[in-house]
Amino acid sequence: MDFDEYLEELSDRSQRLRVSQLQRLSQLNREQSEKLDRIFPALDVRRRRRVIHELSELVEDNVELNFDAVFIIGARDDDAGVREESVRGLWENESPEIIEPLIDLMEKDDSVGVRREAALALGRFMLLASQGRLRNRPFERVEAVLRRVVEDKSELQEVRSRALEAAGAYDTAWVRQAVREGYESGEISLKVSAVHAMGRSGEPRWLPLVTRELASDYEELRYEAATAIGLIGQEESVPSLLPLLLDDDTEVREAAVAALGEIGGRAAKEALMLMLDSESKATRDAAAAALAEIEFEEDPLGFRMRE
Repeated sequence: MDFDEYLEELSDRSQRLRVSQLQRLSQLNREQSEKLDRIFPALDVRRRRRVIHELSELVEDNVELNFDAVFIIGARDDDAGVREESVRGLWENESPEIIEPLIDLMEKDDSVGVRREAALALGRFMLLASQGRLRNRPFERVEAVLRRVVEDKSELQEVRSRALEAAGAYDTAWVRQAVREGYESGEISLKVSAVHAMGRSGEPRWLPLVTRELASDYEELRYEAATAIGLIGQEESVPSLLPLLLDDDTEVREAAVAALGEIGGRAAKEALMLMLDSESKATRDAAAAALAEIEFEEDPLGFRMRE
């Protein structure tokens, strides 16, 4: 079956959507993208949602797949659900060409969910800038729009929070001030996003505040604090993570386990070895993955030879 025939099958409502065939939509060339763009809007909305959802699942399981061409088409869809998941699917796209479409969605879309996801997607470019991998002109554009949203107190809080998270990867004076203001705002969603941004910065200066939130009454804050400590990656933080290995919330426990894997070192490994005997299969699996991460970081060549 060639690509044109596959598009006919995809367009046929009487044909069951075959997930196994969706890999045909990976790595589309310009001509194929244009052909898909012509037929995709005419598909039943439930089918469009299913296609985008299944592609998102596939790309998570196989990093060699690339459905960005489809997600870019989906980001222009009439349906907010299709747009939202399509923008989420673009989270690894590093092309400056998608910056303006993402800005447009963040500033003008009717759906809060779409605007939120667009703000998060722009965070990719703040990270690239922090690594010296983005030219000044596109970076300045992204920085300006995120700063405008973060500092606009009339903006929807959910969008402001995600813009703050996105900006967090770039350590500069206005970002640091916005993070601190968000942390001290008294609004739980802004505080959660501020802690998330602290982690994205990777800056040890935030450790005292982040460590304080490990004992928060809010699961979201404990989760973000554990994740942030892992990203900051200081071995001195290992003892503060240990109580979270017994947290009542499964996601918090797994965040603490993952953080120990990010930090590494003898104390982290000893704690993770104990978690291999946990009653929770999810926790045991997370501990095994974290130990594998440490082993790989310590000896990447040796780890690969043992696989």
